[in-house]
Amino acid sequence: MSTGRTTRGITRAAGSRIGRPTAPAPVDPRPWSTDPYSDAVRTGRGPLFLRRADGWLLPLDVERWCAAADAADLEVLRRCEGAVLDVGCGPGRLVAALGAQGRPALGIDVSEAAVARTLRLGGQALRRSVFEPLPAEGRWGTALLIDGNVGIGGDPGALLDRMAQLLATGGLLIVETVPGLDLDERVLVHVTDAQGTAGTPFPWARLGTPALLRLAERAGWRAVGQWAVGGRSFAALRSRSTNRSAEPANSTAVMSSQRAKKSSADSPVENS
Repeated sequence: MSTGRTTRGITRAAGSRIGRPTAPAPVDPRPWSTDPYSDAVRTGRGPLFLRRADGWLLPLDVERWCAAADAADLEVLRRCEGAVLDVGCGPGRLVAALGAQGRPALGIDVSEAAVARTLRLGGQALRRSVFEPLPAEGRWGTALLIDGNVGIGGDPGALLDRMAQLLATGGLLIVETVPGLDLDERVLVHVTDAQGTAGTPFPWARLGTPALLRLAERAGWRAVGQWAVGGRSFAALRSRSTNRSAEPANSTAVMSSQRAKKSSADSPVENS
């Protein structure tokens, strides 16, 4: 779970309209790079919450994120096609599970602690925002927005547009949604722990499946599946857009693109 850019956070009712910025704002990694989030990822333990200004708390499932892939995760991975980009990979359980299956996968996250943990698990990961340049743009077979990561940046419409740029023509996007609700919420939150230690505020969003499908249809996506496992809900979308400059998804090319030179802005975090 990770955020990548800063916009004005608001809450709105399902079906109402919201303006979208034409370009992403500069990346602000602070919400996921400082305590308490980094400490939770390093230790693999919560409690950890997203807190709204009105005091409402959303528990974050740190222990599940830091455990091995569960039945719901494995069903997601079973549906993946080609090379997989896990956006907001967190501690890396999905990337590691794909790697263990011999499948090409890359995780991206703005949290140094999350990327470092992913690498220790044997997964490939870069410390990067989804709104920054990424390897193999336009060639990914599948992209994942799991663990609430459709909320990255607080503007799911803009995020869906970006995912279409990253995927190959007809590529697959799998999104985890809020189960059982027609929810479309845009809000300003911060990460906090049980002691009330607060991180930097940032915009976030939460979507139920109906709201996601409405947004996706307007953005040119085609819904190809919905399912629920273990109290979690998911939807699969296929891009209708074309990218004439993109090559067909190629596992060897994708994996080669991950082995970039190690620099502060364009590489995996060193294992330590």
